[in-house]
Amino acid sequence: MFPQAPLRAGGRNIGRHVSTVHLHTTETPRTAPPRRLRFDRVAITCVFGDPADPRTWSGAPYNLAAALRRLGVEVETIHPAMARARRLAYAARWLLDGYGRLSTTEQVLRAAPARDHNALKVAEATARLGVRHVIHTGTLDLPAFDLLPDIRHYLYCDQSWNLSLRHRLDAAHYTPRALAEYDRLERDSLASVAHVFTFSARTRDDIVGHYGVPPERVTVVGSGMGNIPPYFGPKDYRAARLLFVAKHLFRAKGGPLLLRAFALARRSRPDMSLTIVGDARSRAYVPRDPRIAFLAHVNWDTLRRLYADSTLLAQPMLNDPWGQVYLEALASRTPVLGFNRNGLPEITENGRHGFLVDDATPEAVAAAILIALSDPERLRRMGESGQRHVMNAYSWDRVGERIACL
Repeated sequence: MFPQAPLRAGGRNIGRHVSTVHLHTTETPRTAPPRRLRFDRVAITCVFGDPADPRTWSGAPYNLAAALRRLGVEVETIHPAMARARRLAYAARWLLDGYGRLSTTEQVLRAAPARDHNALKVAEATARLGVRHVIHTGTLDLPAFDLLPDIRHYLYCDQSWNLSLRHRLDAAHYTPRALAEYDRLERDSLASVAHVFTFSARTRDDIVGHYGVPPERVTVVGSGMGNIPPYFGPKDYRAARLLFVAKHLFRAKGGPLLLRAFALARRSRPDMSLTIVGDARSRAYVPRDPRIAFLAHVNWDTLRRLYADSTLLAQPMLNDPWGQVYLEALASRTPVLGFNRNGLPEITENGRHGFLVDDATPEAVAAAILIALSDPERLRRMGESGQRHVMNAYSWDRVGERIACL
């Protein structure tokens, strides 16, 4: 079962990014830095895509770059791209070295051969650009390898390898030797950077406690709210409209589990409806049901409307370290429901703005959905307090200041 939440109202692509900067209502341009800057020019790297693309890594590199520019920092972007043939070669090398089979892109990128490749690509780009400061969004292009002296590296991360093991769906597929090697690579990566900036206090505590990084070198800076502006219009919490958003990784985001929970809960609340936002590959998981709507590849305006119209974001993510969707929902005064793990307790202030479920079972999720929908007034209070919380606590400008300013 789950605890009842305490409630209160209340590279290949390298270069400058020149696209228009979109500001949230809570973020305003700054004419001068508030404090002395750590750097006046920096490169941001990401192995999952071009940091200048707002779709890469839920937009975190893009939004961080925009916030740093508003502080007067010149920002370059580096994407250490890797061809598919090279990834396959690295996976084969890893297997021959006795570490086991690598079956996903993330597993390949986490292994030493790919890390070395990406670190060298970053070093080449850094030397070509002439930058002396580099922010890595994740550890998969670390430990750092430099071609020039006096390069300072920083890490901005939402998770550690050690924390991810607690709920990884593929944890059983790693050999003991691979697990030990991944932990060593993570430790070496953390040791190679001048400072670590984390999304959450949970990640900071693990980096200090498990990996032994000195506390003064690890700072919690949080994240921003994404591309969904706050919604202040009318909202009917009596309607039993659930929303689930997974633009990829449908299974890991909890989609199949939620569908089973929804079927159970509808026995008591046949008026419930569920809208699923996913990619085309996710459609195969979703049954044909008049009370379930599946939408693929929606634009930002449609997603904003869905958040505003929904009563509850039912998002039982199995191992997402943070969950930008939770912030987007709360900005729309939509309470959230998910597991009592990873970043959600911190985002909801231990259940003030949503429902935390202890057991990852359809029965526990269904029970939590029914309790949530049983009290529209409580949902309203949660929605209002949650919106105030995320608007006050999560801002890309604040993240930029905490990273750039001494």
